[in-house]
Amino acid sequence: MQRSDFRFFHRLRVRWAEVDMQKIVFNAHYLMYFDTAIADYWRALALPYEEAMHSLGGDLYVRKATIDFRGSARMDDVIDVGMRCARIGTSSMTFEGGLFRQGEFLVGCELVYVFADPATQTSKPVPASLRAILEGFEAGETMRAIDTGDWATLGEGAAALRRAVFIEEQKVPEAMEWDEHDAAVPHVVVRNRLGQAIATGRLLPAQDGRSMIGRIAVHRALRSGGHGVAVVQALEAAARARGDAEIALYAQRSAERFYERLGYAVHGEPFVEADIPHIEMRRVLR
Repeated sequence: MQRSDFRFFHRLRVRWAEVDMQKIVFNAHYLMYFDTAIADYWRALALPYEEAMHSLGGDLYVRKATIDFRGSARMDDVIDVGMRCARIGTSSMTFEGGLFRQGEFLVGCELVYVFADPATQTSKPVPASLRAILEGFEAGETMRAIDTGDWATLGEGAAALRRAVFIEEQKVPEAMEWDEHDAAVPHVVVRNRLGQAIATGRLLPAQDGRSMIGRIAVHRALRSGGHGVAVVQALEAAARARGDAEIALYAQRSAERFYERLGYAVHGEPFVEADIPHIEMRRVLR
């Protein structure tokens, strides 16, 4: 196998607990590495696994796992685990994996999954939508769609995601989450190729040429996948389109570095809202 055989990689570092008395990775851990990479592969498809499988009416069960040992990884090695969907049959799919230390191929893997009814674990045909997603990803197609619109159009998806992130996960009081702005301002919703809302945000009216964006939420299982960046960029584009000169937001302190990487700078002093530390950040639009 070559690195060029894969468009998806999961990177990890070998830990002390994963090596054996020969000071190399214990063979059983390689299957764990490939399984971990498969979980990240689903995130690359913009699919929150549990919700996606529920939507598809089935689940995936491992039928066969084969490991091909060509070399050994050692403690503290940084290794890249490549994964690809190599074949989709009527009810099964085959994934191939390659573990690399820089350009050196160390271990290969073949994983065969069967799509089945979770209640009976009897096989079912792979849904056409899942087949299209897998084939599209391997062909380099985008895995998300970005919609900008009003609450009447996008509110159902945005509201469900905001409820999950802010009210259920972060314990924001429900009375603080919903306000009169939702019905009047533009919203952005990012959807995966199953049509599930995976990220959202909104753009408040400008004051003195300065926009305010907020309510930016990303599905818990899909963070760090670029979906939050897509929301911010879409909101910035909407602000530019109406002629705003600057954009501001109230960032949770845990997300401060995220916004810094997008060109936002701290403005003013920290404050607390809904028991969560925040800081105002601004960026000039060009």
